[in-house]
Amino acid sequence: MTKRIIAFSILSLTIIFASSQSNIKDQAMVEKKSFGKLIDGTEVFSYTLKNAKGMEAKIITYGATVVSLTAPDKNGKFADVVLGYDNIEGYVADKAFFGAIVGRYGNRIGKGKFKLEGKEYQTSINDGENSLHGGFQGFNKKLWTITGYESTNSGSSLTLKYISKDGEEGFPGTVEITVVYKLTNDDELAINYTATTDKTTILNPTNHSYFNLTGDPKNTILDHELMIDADNFTPVDSKLITTGKIISVTNTPMDFRKAKKVGKDIEADYEQLKFGGGYDHNWVINKHKENVSKCAEVYEPKSGRILEVLTNEPGVQFYCGNFLNGVTGKNGIKYEKRTGLCLETQCYPDTPNKPEWPTVVLTPDKVYHQTTIYKFSAK
Repeated sequence: MTKRIIAFSILSLTIIFASSQSNIKDQAMVEKKSFGKLIDGTEVFSYTLKNAKGMEAKIITYGATVVSLTAPDKNGKFADVVLGYDNIEGYVADKAFFGAIVGRYGNRIGKGKFKLEGKEYQTSINDGENSLHGGFQGFNKKLWTITGYESTNSGSSLTLKYISKDGEEGFPGTVEITVVYKLTNDDELAINYTATTDKTTILNPTNHSYFNLTGDPKNTILDHELMIDADNFTPVDSKLITTGKIISVTNTPMDFRKAKKVGKDIEADYEQLKFGGGYDHNWVINKHKENVSKCAEVYEPKSGRILEVLTNEPGVQFYCGNFLNGVTGKNGIKYEKRTGLCLETQCYPDTPNKPEWPTVVLTPDKVYHQTTIYKFSAK
């Protein structure tokens, strides 16, 4: 049986949930601490999930953000494999979406406009002439409420909720979204999303973690070996908006069906790579039937770390940090171009304006569900 301890509102209090077995060092746990205060005095908390094998995932209530994630290398040495900041001030000022849950709409909406039930909506324009990841104050800039956290024999978990009001950033309907992070004893960070709305709307949330499996973001991710199980991708125009076409990756630098180094073709003379300054595209996952299945794998040869990505989403956006420009991150390290990569599971970009693509429409009689799993191992 799992013991639970009620969290009291004491700033310095650290709360640990552990299995009632005697040796708690070998059990999954959840640890709560203060992560600082917002400018209005509201306190932000961090919750560190720990599994029985020593992995840790730290999540803060601001943006439901993964601020650190440790994983072992082939020698069993743990290191933090995601980019982020040391303090809340970094996340408040952040423009790279490090580790956050983004929404309502992950990725881009062309000119921020879409029609729904005959009515046109204008969302915030925060990326050139487009809307990106929900606008200026999307899910990543909101304080989420903790509704539960626990440890069990299978791992530790944290449940966060946010209510996005009708009209927020131009999106219709009041949406209530719940995200459950679970760090399993199989070295998986599972993310489960559930949402409802009181008015027809669109919803396409995703997690925006930047991974560097070397454990040292002074290194680039160009030698990481990536496989994406996708025969096709959705090309973009010069504004990085999908054209509406779905084209084959065959004989293009976009072919990751067999694992290859991220840097192998990244500088190829190929229009799509020039538009994005490198990879910043959506791949159409093979055999998608709304079941959770593997869509991508990353291997880092020196550390031996492996990251597998599983999802029930139809697409995965591979972004290789083309726009990182020396922002100071954790431990004072400057994150330069291509020092982190994202594998954002989602529906295709600008889907509201491509009705023939998998829908992102959520109606009051439906419940939104999504599962994404980041699974770690080493060899």
